[in-house]
Amino acid sequence: MRRVLILLVIIHALLVPVSAMEFTAPEAPDEAQDLMPPQTETFGEGLWKVISAAIDKLQPQISKSGKTCIMLISVALLVSILQQIPTEKNGIVEFAGCIAVGVMLLDSAGSMIQAAVDTINSLSEYGKMFLPVMAGAQAAQGGLASSAALYTGTMVFDAILGKAVSVWMIPLVYMYLALSVAGCAMGEDLLKRIRDLIKWLITWCLKNGLYIFTGYLSITGVVSGATDAAKLKAAKLTISSAVPVVGGILSDASEAVLVGAGMMKNAAGIYGMLTIAAIWISPFLQIGIQYLMLKISGALCAMLDAKRVSSLIDSFSTAMGFLLGMTGIMCILLLISTVCFMKGVG
Repeated sequence: MRRVLILLVIIHALLVPVSAMEFTAPEAPDEAQDLMPPQTETFGEGLWKVISAAIDKLQPQISKSGKTCIMLISVALLVSILQQIPTEKNGIVEFAGCIAVGVMLLDSAGSMIQAAVDTINSLSEYGKMFLPVMAGAQAAQGGLASSAALYTGTMVFDAILGKAVSVWMIPLVYMYLALSVAGCAMGEDLLKRIRDLIKWLITWCLKNGLYIFTGYLSITGVVSGATDAAKLKAAKLTISSAVPVVGGILSDASEAVLVGAGMMKNAAGIYGMLTIAAIWISPFLQIGIQYLMLKISGALCAMLDAKRVSSLIDSFSTAMGFLLGMTGIMCILLLISTVCFMKGVG
């Protein structure tokens, strides 16, 4: 009788009810629907279609960034020409050139910053709906400890990153741009040093935040995964030996249930990863185009002997790099977590 009771408890723990509804990834949000492939495919094929669809929509951003690049070079050329005229007011020429560049770039920088914030918020909201599905599927495979540790860690880092970006990282980016405009226009070294300090702080937070998250996944994955694997092995051996004759059959049946849960988990995982990529890819490419155009403009302006103007353009490109890092980390955070869920137990 005691063996029967133990068997019932083990079967109840292993044979978690598996249904397609529980393990179906939530639908992609409206802004990502146009980029999603028509059906769930292999991740590589689906990702290529998502990227191709996003590239097709980049033409307006490329044209706008190209026009901005021409305007920036024109300002730098004008500053360079005016500086060749013998006068005591060359500092005013550089001041005016930096102010003109700042006015031209602040509006586009503001739109890129807002796009990055919206992307981070969209990824965070989708993760809150998607990761519980993956955690449930992982638990259905017997990964109770690993699913709980992975889900908890991802949600904590998601909340911290979202709060950090909205509360102080984005204000720091605006402060960085303001100090860049003021420092380059006035030629003040103190303002430039404060700007460089802000640059170091943002970079340090982004890098170490990702290091801490991947380190957490490595440690908890090894410990909790090994624990779950040992529990599953012990449970299967108990089932096989507890019931005479049919114990092995019951053990094989439990394995089939776990495999079925894993297949549905992988299907949901592929769809979720494609949705994450679709939410992220368009804003990332738009910011990337802006970043690339500013880098090219800064290099060309440096050849025209307009050092302050060139330095200011480089500062704006650095700010775009901050935005690429913020959106990239949020996307990587969700993708790494999804891959860890799909990896299974052990």
